[in-house]
Amino acid sequence: QVQLVESGGGLVQAGGSLRLSCAVSGRTFSTYRTFPYRMGWFRQAPGKEREFVAAISWSGDSTGYADSVKGRFTISRDNAKNTVYLQMNSLKPEDTAVYYCAADPTYGSYSADHHEYDYWGQGTQVTVSS
Repeated sequence: QVQLVESGGGLVQAGGSLRLSCAVSGRTFSTYRTFPYRMGWFRQAPGKEREFVAAISWSGDSTGYADSVKGRFTISRDNAKNTVYLQMNSLKPEDTAVYYCAADPTYGSYSADHHEYDYWGQGTQVTVSS
């Protein structure tokens, strides 16, 4: 069993910053390495479908971002802590949503497709006021 727990959400004014964390517990060791998952962040605003935000590969050497957050958000991972982060700068009201982290045990590059992720956190609310 794998558990993902997000934290770091909250209320912030437009132009502000937040850093989300996602701690992964449970099956975090493999034959090859610790924290053997590629990770992604997704978000869902009220009345809208879940959308891709950012993702990072198994090795951490490749990342991908939605066009709407490129240049403002940064995804990173700390394999020693089994944690992935999403640094969000220059936040806009349209970034308001519930943010979810997701884990996929597939070896390889990152994925922007939420269907490919096996494990999900419970979500953390981010609200950006204008």
